[in-house]
Amino acid sequence: MPTDRIVAFLREIGIDVAEGIVPEDSFLPGVRIERGTLVFDRDRLAWPGDLLHEAGHIAVTPPSARASLSDALEAHEEHADGGEAEATAWAYAACMKLGLPAEVLFHRGGYHGRSEALITTFALGVYPGSAGLVRCGMAAMASAPGAVPAGGYPDLLAWLRP
Repeated sequence: MPTDRIVAFLREIGIDVAEGIVPEDSFLPGVRIERGTLVFDRDRLAWPGDLLHEAGHIAVTPPSARASLSDALEAHEEHADGGEAEATAWAYAACMKLGLPAEVLFHRGGYHGRSEALITTFALGVYPGSAGLVRCGMAAMASAPGAVPAGGYPDLLAWLRP
């Protein structure tokens, strides 16, 4: 199970992760964000990839606003280049960094039934949200078609938004 690998990676890059009790009414089963910390309930966590997606929200949020993030992300101010698309792109990059199949992130229980389409999209090298990661300094842009610079998506220059 990739849960331990994901948690170790998130901690290594500086995202606070804690095991704890997650209420049954949380948006995602067994995982939530609480004051900038990713909290998960190992017994209730349905999809380990949800840890990556929620961590993506923390990672793409400006440092000054991270500690204010909590479960209801839609209630928070969305920062330029720090929205759903960028969190998804970040999560995919993390999934690739960990050597996990895209199905761990884009599991059959999420993404409003569009998981297969997202797997195909990213596999074809179309990366929704990656331009936002470039604009906020987390990834590099290719200087020529087909060129992949160091830190070029899906590799990142920084795992946390500077």
